Amino acid sequence: MIRRELLTWLLKLAAVGMLPTPWVHAAAANDNNPQADSQDFSKDWLRETARQLAREPYSQPTDTRPPWLAAMDWDDYQALNNFRIDHSLWAGGELPFQARFFHLGLYFHYPVAVYEVAGGKAKPILFSPNMFKYGPRVMEKIPNQIGDLGFAGFRINSRADWDRDMFSFLGASYFRAVGATKQYGLSARGLAIDTGMDRPEEFPVFRRFWLEQPTVDATALTIHALLDSPSITGAYTFVVTPGDITVMQVENHLFPRRAIERLGIAPMTSMFQCGENDRRIADDFRPEIHDSDGLALWTGTGEWIWRPILNPHYIRVNSFTDDNPRGFGLLQRDRNFENYQDDGAFYNKRPSLWVEPLGNWGRGMVQLVELPTADETLDNIVAFWNPAQPTQPGQELAFSYRLYWGAQPPFRSTVAEVVATRTGMGGVPGQRPATPMRKFVLDFEGDSLTRLPATAKVEAVVAASRGEIKDVVVLRLKESTVWRCHFDLSATGSEPVDLRCFLRDDKGALSETWLYQWSPPPPAGG
Repeated sequence: MIRRELLTWLLKLAAVGMLPTPWVHAAAANDNNPQADSQDFSKDWLRETARQLAREPYSQPTDTRPPWLAAMDWDDYQALNNFRIDHSLWAGGELPFQARFFHLGLYFHYPVAVYEVAGGKAKPILFSPNMFKYGPRVMEKIPNQIGDLGFAGFRINSRADWDRDMFSFLGASYFRAVGATKQYGLSARGLAIDTGMDRPEEFPVFRRFWLEQPTVDATALTIHALLDSPSITGAYTFVVTPGDITVMQVENHLFPRRAIERLGIAPMTSMFQCGENDRRIADDFRPEIHDSDGLALWTGTGEWIWRPILNPHYIRVNSFTDDNPRGFGLLQRDRNFENYQDDGAFYNKRPSLWVEPLGNWGRGMVQLVELPTADETLDNIVAFWNPAQPTQPGQELAFSYRLYWGAQPPFRSTVAEVVATRTGMGGVPGQRPATPMRKFVLDFEGDSLTRLPATAKVEAVVAASRGEIKDVVVLRLKESTVWRCHFDLSATGSEPVDLRCFLRDDKGALSETWLYQWSPPPPAGG
């Protein structure tokens, strides 16, 4: 429905008393807004706009929510944010995608501008209260007249499933997508700045979006965005292809306003509260609670690394130095419902997210930030690429990459993977060791091990940054394709211990490399 048709429809409803007349006046005012005129748009224009913006002082946006909206709580916002799907952008036609919008309010204080691009022309998409079905809970709190509030963000549905989202952009520079399970989980971001440092993190924001009108036979949707923050601006293009694995091809051009100590490229944010390797916070009927269970790395030299994540006692930052990485991601490898027992959150269906760098990213490091949390509603895991080259004002940086959202990443190791990490009290049951001991039990599975007989000579190469490794054992579990390695770590003191393990035979490596950082528990009362 175009805006003129919508306005006519609203006037008819108002005439029969089904809609407050001031709401129609607000919609008409939007139609007469001179900003509704279309303007030329191109990627080059967006790039130059971001460049020019970086030369200007940062302008902090203001909270423009009216008092009635600012006072609404979580339940109010849920009753408020019920978008009418017949008001979707590109609804009612033959186009393969539709855009639906999020209402301003709750945690989302600042409106974003959204434009439709067709034939090289961009026209703003204007807010109208008639786009939303306000529930009875909030109707009495809403005034008769509502101005142009703007939108908090948007979500996209595809012809394959008009009922469930394919992806969404909502809040700062956050966005997320689904794969075949249609289940949301971890999020990505446009950029991360100073994450995990001893000062407040800076959160860049997508200020404007341009949605390109797709053709009737389009298989992908193109979205452009303008990013802004006190430290940097950026021009982004996303080309999104839905499927069992949703693929986003991302291109950005970044323009720093000032030096940035820790720049996070292709950042992703997830949650880990408890799992098989970390049961400290486990007073819950569910055995495991997490969106992701590990960080996977495919290094520039071709090595595959698996780093299980956990819920630490304190903020931890681990860095994995590399040169032109082939990929990295936060994965949910454990897909067994029995290990979660949650038929509401469906953690077993949460997507993994894999980053495939395009072009030469040079030297730098994948950084993993783990924060303590006691609440599964708070994300506490962040991973991103941090270039080795310092970020200085006046530069133009450019990165291209693909994001893959799905059960498994598109690239898999040719050697066995770690499918479980467990840890507990070490030593021999019933005997108290002279020094504290911790047992680690790793399960490996994959073709490189499956083809071996149970009697094959498989060796575990285990190393620790400090302490002593004892009683290393490797065996194949009976009536299983899983090979298990277990060993004890004897270590004193409070400093973390970095561990490393992989399996091999006389022909070479049989598994990816398992990395882990174990922190002794703090003293009681500490």
